[in-house]
Amino acid sequence: MTTARALVVAAPSSGSGKTTVATGLMAALSRRGTRVAPFKIGPDYIDPGYHTLAAGRPGRNLDVVLQGADRLAPLARHGARDADVAVVEGVMGLFDGRIADGAGSTAQVAATLGAPVVLVVDVRGQSRSLAALLHGFRSFDDSVQVAGVILNRVGSDRHAQVCRAAAEEVGLPVLGAVPRRAELAVPSRHLGLVTAAEHGSAATAAVDAMAALVAEHVDLDAVLALARPLPDGPVWDPAAELGTDPVPGRPVVALAGGPAFGFGYAEHAELLSAAGADVVTFDPLRDPALPAGTAALVLPGGFPEEHVGALGDNAPLRAQVAALAASGAPVHAECGG
Repeated sequence: MTTARALVVAAPSSGSGKTTVATGLMAALSRRGTRVAPFKIGPDYIDPGYHTLAAGRPGRNLDVVLQGADRLAPLARHGARDADVAVVEGVMGLFDGRIADGAGSTAQVAATLGAPVVLVVDVRGQSRSLAALLHGFRSFDDSVQVAGVILNRVGSDRHAQVCRAAAEEVGLPVLGAVPRRAELAVPSRHLGLVTAAEHGSAATAAVDAMAALVAEHVDLDAVLALARPLPDGPVWDPAAELGTDPVPGRPVVALAGGPAFGFGYAEHAELLSAAGADVVTFDPLRDPALPAGTAALVLPGGFPEEHVGALGDNAPLRAQVAALAASGAPVHAECGG
């Protein structure tokens, strides 16, 4: 198995446009034949939905706090099987993590993976001051390699030229200059973007627009050239993680999905499958019954509060869920579930 290379797309702060650039980069690379493994740092279940559309394979999380720092590299190698490059979208600002010690930050994940950082900078209202910002981010932590910059929300060709000169002052290559495009805004709510499942066909159109924007204004070859191989080591194995023999008989575990229940790690279903389950996804908004033979139920997080009417109207399914719970069958619910 060829070891995939990796790079991290980060930013000085939230709102810089890194999701647009990261998702567009995943899609643009995928559409020219590069096998992209998409990742998101932290417990974010919204961006991975767009990453999945962009790359055509499951968007996965790398979460120091919930998964443990020792699992990051094995999980990255697992998610990047048979991929050419892992593109990892950061969270918040590059060094933002747990308040006390910064644990869980994009910087920590980048250092753990030995992956170079491409910094997406919103350059509105900046010219030569960009040099000071880049110098600070590049020199703040020697364990993190800030290897290039993408200028985002550039106002004009002249503005791009001035910002490129500022980056040259600190020796950072500019990999692209992306103009302001208000029409690329994706609907959002209190926890971030509206999920790709809720956004429907408009989500695909948004990813298409991001891909076109990045392909036109970012040097994809230069970005790929920065990527470095993931460190050698074990690959996360759900069967080994469980440490027990699979349950015989392949009992059906119903996993709620769709627009109302889209928050979860891809590895959750993989662990259930390794434990011997036949994992069947269903949509509580549309399916009038649990999957045939359901022996256990998983209700993950999501935005069920946005779909109260449709969930309430699905009386046949609600009756089946109640009967399953009353029978003593395992029901695992978390967050919105």
